[in-house]
Amino acid sequence: MEIVLVHPEIPHNSGCAARLAAATGLRLHLVEPLGFSLEDRYLKRAGLDYWPLVDLSVHASWEDALSAFAREGGRPVGERLRPFTARGGTSLFSAEFQPDDLLVFGCESRGLPASIRAAHAEATFGIPLASEHVRSLNLATAVAVVMYEALRQLGKV
Repeated sequence: MEIVLVHPEIPHNSGCAARLAAATGLRLHLVEPLGFSLEDRYLKRAGLDYWPLVDLSVHASWEDALSAFAREGGRPVGERLRPFTARGGTSLFSAEFQPDDLLVFGCESRGLPASIRAAHAEATFGIPLASEHVRSLNLATAVAVVMYEALRQLGKV
């Protein structure tokens, strides 16, 4: 299982996702453009001293990321993608996760690009929110909720 952040904008969210990846042994993918430099002090601070433990891949574009995922082999990339959005989708708790899934999240201000949502509409999930007054969860929080549910289903936690 791998975490994919598409065009993340806020360094501490990506740093927190990196710490989650280090804690669980999952690979983290960042898809450019990024809203920060990988040298950003907030990014490094959020990841603390765990950066050496992070299996990090940075991709120049979504297409480059898809090509890299395809080279890994296994199930076809389209079957491995588990996109998450605050704008609809099937409940996260209806998802059936597989060990080679790619957990895909969009940026903080716009979410997943419409092209990704449209191409994978049947496989797009969301985290149910109890309040109609909250638009979405923080990106790092959403990554944690999804990742731990997936790992729970797979008996990894």
